[in-house]
Amino acid sequence: MLEKAPTKEEMVCLIGQPLFDVWNALCERIESRYEMDRFWNHGGKKWTYEYKYRRGGKTLCALYAKENVFGFMIIFGKEEREKFEEARSDYSLEVQKIYDDATTYHDGKWVMFELTDTSLFSDMEKLLRIKRKPNIK
Repeated sequence: MLEKAPTKEEMVCLIGQPLFDVWNALCERIESRYEMDRFWNHGGKKWTYEYKYRRGGKTLCALYAKENVFGFMIIFGKEEREKFEEARSDYSLEVQKIYDDATTYHDGKWVMFELTDTSLFSDMEKLLRIKRKPNIK
């Protein structure tokens, strides 16, 4: 875990103001529907930062930031993959392709979206509902 979360200025400098606005819009959407613990961390080899939403030891999703790019990752276990497959036609072709191209590891299918705008937000909300029902009315 990071000792100090990046400031707004550091994030804008890293990903740029337009992407920072998309980042904030996604965070607001998640936080309006889910009461979660939130953690900043190092982003591993490929990313500068990770911002994770967790509750009860389970991760809902994570946002990632690096120079001029931001990503949204959701990991689906076996039952969650089955739920996606059942409702597959409810998602945009772009989301279906990203899902199909994602790597499946022993602990699940790691689906990463690199975002540039808010166009996939409604699909992302549906993906999050597969992981966990919203807990804020």
